[in-house]
Amino acid sequence: MTTAPGADELQLLLPVPDEDGAPFWEYAARGELRVQSCASCDRLRFPPRPCCPHCGSFESGWRLMSGRGRIWSYVLPHPPLLPAYAAQAPYNVILVELWDAPHIRLAGNLVASADAPLDSVDPSRLRIGAQVQVVFTETGGMTVPRWILVKP
Repeated sequence: MTTAPGADELQLLLPVPDEDGAPFWEYAARGELRVQSCASCDRLRFPPRPCCPHCGSFESGWRLMSGRGRIWSYVLPHPPLLPAYAAQAPYNVILVELWDAPHIRLAGNLVASADAPLDSVDPSRLRIGAQVQVVFTETGGMTVPRWILVKP
């Protein structure tokens, strides 16, 4: 992770793509949620890595996901460790289990809309199992996935 200037020069943590994960971030910049898949055994894997943990193949591709999932877990960090996050507290960090791949879980934030601040959802609305949809927002020159609630 690295930091990037934000509002009022506050520093937010941003991903630092490596060779294996770079395609994930390139697809995110296009508004697509994709997960690495093995070209030999067709199993999905996350986080991205050079070798399939199931069959050992080094051949891979990237499968488009629906972007839907459910909150598998969440936390409200206390106390925030960096000033940029303290300014947005209370905010949430959620773990989303993808519908397309229940064994794949992605970390992110539940927000009211793609460009809403991290504290835009009242913590009382967080529920394990709540249905969510991915949205993408640009922050500090990176496009990152975030999540919004899906109304039943």
